[in-house]
Amino acid sequence: MQKLVLDNGLTLLIEKKPGKSLVIELMIKVGSVNEKINEKGISHLIEHLLFEGTEKRKKNWDISNEIEKIGGEFNAYTSSERTCIYIKVLNKHFNKALDVISDIIKNSKFNEADIVKEKEIIMKEINMVNDDPRYYQWTLLQNQLFEKHPVKYPTYGDKKVIQEIKRDEIIKFFNKKYVASNMVLAVVGDIKKDWINNIIKSFNIKKGEKVKKLKINEPKQTKNKVKKEHKSISNTYAVMGFKTIKRDNKDSYVLDVIDAVLGRGQSGKLFNEIRTKRGLAYEIGSENISEPSFGYFAIYVGLDKNKLNLAKRIILENIQKLENISDQELNEAKSYIEGNYYLDLEDNQKLADQILYWEQCKNAKVMQQFINNIKKVTKKDVKRVIKKYFQQHTMVVLYDKKKKKINK
Repeated sequence: MQKLVLDNGLTLLIEKKPGKSLVIELMIKVGSVNEKINEKGISHLIEHLLFEGTEKRKKNWDISNEIEKIGGEFNAYTSSERTCIYIKVLNKHFNKALDVISDIIKNSKFNEADIVKEKEIIMKEINMVNDDPRYYQWTLLQNQLFEKHPVKYPTYGDKKVIQEIKRDEIIKFFNKKYVASNMVLAVVGDIKKDWINNIIKSFNIKKGEKVKKLKINEPKQTKNKVKKEHKSISNTYAVMGFKTIKRDNKDSYVLDVIDAVLGRGQSGKLFNEIRTKRGLAYEIGSENISEPSFGYFAIYVGLDKNKLNLAKRIILENIQKLENISDQELNEAKSYIEGNYYLDLEDNQKLADQILYWEQCKNAKVMQQFINNIKKVTKKDVKRVIKKYFQQHTMVVLYDKKKKKINK
């Protein structure tokens, strides 16, 4: 991997990889955690607006057609910590992809009519998330799990803020945050040497000020907490969350291993104990979320309302049993992570996304040590981490009105 920091502060990461496809992905180190209370949702709104037209490409169709007529694909997303835009094309269309992605960053118009339209689309998107328990349970969990960290607020924002935010406020936020010193560009594919000069010329944008790193003193959880919310749904959805650590802490690798033991596919302990053996749930799994400024571990389950308390007890029992994890369980988890990780990275877009993620968390080159760090995890590490992070939990439950009492 080649890393260059341009004069204007933009970081360029190049991963030369033989093949016919090429991905250009731009990360702006700005997400929902960087928003003030009166800006909640502005990053997500800007992401939508970046595809609505520039001076050169007047409308959304012009941008879309430019990429799709050559068989390419493009997309973007906003998360708590970052905003990313990518274009995937054949190698021979590199210059076209570069021109499009740099154009929308440098020359987006933010027309009033587009702002009105995208606000309406985002309102529908928020309603869709809130109506779907599989999505909404995560929004509610983060809100209940964190007390001070701004990840407690949803990435999609606040309806009232989005409706009231003005065009000049959007442009001001964009001009301040979406600058070269907050950008990292990853290029993955069969890259030619002279293309680097084209990249430098295309991203001749102002340096600006770096976004300050978040320093949040998030309180430790001292007791279990349950948040119950009624939804007009036929089944019960629950997520149990545990505050953990950010990615640059070595414990994050231990948590990855624990996640693989508990939640991998249909052979994980949770699926086996909850669904295969007892038929208590139709959906069960786990997630280890480790980001630049926060982390948490979550276990989710979808089941009939009268089976939740039993499922919860079994989940907690299986977590504690990992204090005595077997050699077989540990080795299988490591093997699962290795295979899953490398197979994912066969996709150039997923590889670009991972490069950017690791660069923001610490350094893109740390990514190359990920599997080695997983292999270093010991049984003592697992026992220590279980004792350290899995003593108190926050649980959110979405249920129907006839739900029986849910114990803490």
